[in-house]
Amino acid sequence: MQQERNFTEKLILFFKGIIMGAANKVPGVSGGTVSFVLGFYEELIYSFQKVNFKAFKLIFNGRFSSFFKYTNSQFIGIIISGSVFSYFTVSLLLDFLLKNYELYVWSWFFGMIIGSIYYIAKDFGVWNLRKIVFVTIGIVIGLGISFLTPAKENDNLWFVFICGIIGVSGMTLPGLSGSFILILLGNYVLLLVDSVNVLSGVIKDIVSFNFDFLKDPIKIYYLKIIGVFTGGSAFGLVTLSHVLGYVLKRWHQIVSAIIIGFITGSLGIVWPWKEKIFKIENKQLVIDQKGNQVIENYHRYLPDINDSTTWYAVFYILMGVSLILAIDYYGRKIK
Repeated sequence: MQQERNFTEKLILFFKGIIMGAANKVPGVSGGTVSFVLGFYEELIYSFQKVNFKAFKLIFNGRFSSFFKYTNSQFIGIIISGSVFSYFTVSLLLDFLLKNYELYVWSWFFGMIIGSIYYIAKDFGVWNLRKIVFVTIGIVIGLGISFLTPAKENDNLWFVFICGIIGVSGMTLPGLSGSFILILLGNYVLLLVDSVNVLSGVIKDIVSFNFDFLKDPIKIYYLKIIGVFTGGSAFGLVTLSHVLGYVLKRWHQIVSAIIIGFITGSLGIVWPWKEKIFKIENKQLVIDQKGNQVIENYHRYLPDINDSTTWYAVFYILMGVSLILAIDYYGRKIK
């Protein structure tokens, strides 16, 4: 999987990381789906799979150059850098769009997922009963997840670590949204909103040589939370990649069928026409650090065809589908 890349290829890979990072933050959208469609999913899985005993042995022996080459570190570094950069840039734009144009954002992603299903399924070969069964299993699991009731927030560090392991599944399993899983676990706001906002502020303080945050117990609390969550995510990436790398080699068609099912089932989460169900504790609405009401889940409904916004939403769905078809066309053209 290790390959030399020129500057343009590195830049393109960085932008792919940005897109994957942005997708990971949106509940219902899977960064794994993005990596699958953009053509670097298997390299991502096999690269993380290289973080093993042999890799640590190379480090202990001081063979750093061999370590970077063996683990495909350049590729991993560029992708992760793009994803992290996205969390503090593109994801802020997504927050704005979701707040002001929510229906159209969901419609865009809904269309992209429909296009992704086509993109993956078109090269799936001959369909048989076995493939249909596993696709159906994936759809049932994906839909089942979308209608689960979220748990309450839990800041126990062991649970936060587990959230990191499970939440990172959105990067490794196409169709499974890590952000939505965190909503179900009750810790989406804690881990991807409050903690990230505090970390962003701390980074700004460090850049300006202001270290007053070290005396702020609230900021230290959130830094500890995001540190443990990051550790769990790193552990989950490596362990899940080993499992997925193994099953992809042995049961590639079955895994692909389940992935198609997952992605199809995720349409239930990304369905554009829905109303927010806000979180209530002790008969009061739960408010986050920014003063926003915390969303617990969604009530989905059928669109009104007499409403002009419905047709605007349909337009954005078609735009989302068209984007994936354009990526497919461009990919076939340069081969």
